[in-house]
Amino acid sequence: MTRNMEDLWRQVFSVGTEWEAMDEIYGSNWDFSNLENAFEEGGELLGQNVYLFGCTETQGIADASLVPVVVAVVSRFAPSDKIAIVSVQRANEQIWPMKRLKMDWYPYIPLGRRDAKVEDLKSCRVFILRCKQRKVGLKQLGIDRAKEYDYCLPHFYNPFKKDEDDQQESEVQILFSRESEPPLICSFDWELDVLDEVADELIEQEALAADEKDAFKDFVKEKVREAKKAQREAREAKEKMLQEMGDETRAAFDSIRFYKFYPVSLPGSPEIAKSSFINRAYDSEVFLLFSKFGR
Repeated sequence: MTRNMEDLWRQVFSVGTEWEAMDEIYGSNWDFSNLENAFEEGGELLGQNVYLFGCTETQGIADASLVPVVVAVVSRFAPSDKIAIVSVQRANEQIWPMKRLKMDWYPYIPLGRRDAKVEDLKSCRVFILRCKQRKVGLKQLGIDRAKEYDYCLPHFYNPFKKDEDDQQESEVQILFSRESEPPLICSFDWELDVLDEVADELIEQEALAADEKDAFKDFVKEKVREAKKAQREAREAKEKMLQEMGDETRAAFDSIRFYKFYPVSLPGSPEIAKSSFINRAYDSEVFLLFSKFGR
């Protein structure tokens, strides 16, 4: 029997997976019949507007391996046009348009409809995240830009979600430049730290000259003012957006659902450990579909 969506999981880009691992992931014969079946009669995704992206999870400890995962977002609109870049090397999370990394949502055309006219495809309700960047072209980007693909995460912003972003960060990163010395790099928490004590401690450690103390304090105060202003403006913008948001948009956010698909465990193969966690942006209730369909 022809499986009309057999190649669906392979068409979905695996976000945040190292390029060196892509060939192994997509070259393996993983069974995502559970994902296919979800679009069939009685399936959770049948007749829905669905946006799909991929990722990988590490399985095992001593003999660790990567397992592909597909996330389905049921939504009336694209869940995001942004990508978050997160790594231990970066002090802060960076949010970029998907197009900067040559990513976008594209209609998925089932195997049996690949020869359909463009007009007939406008009714498509399944969209997949794809990346037009090619591995051979990474060298032209430079190391830092190329590494962004390893550290990227799909970004999703829910204005109704109460999370740590509502608890404003009180720490600022300081990069204090000096004419004859390397810049002084440190952090300052205006809720916990006392500026005079921080400056005196840096002087004692010979990281800051005594005659630089006043300039350093003024610099830190300015950075704190900038951070507080940015937080206030972001808070006001969010409040304004919520006030102006129409009932239809609110209902659309309320109706968003997340489904996570693991490969079907084959007889004799190790059991795949499963988690409802996607990433910190997609931390709403997630439905795991691995038992009802295709197992």
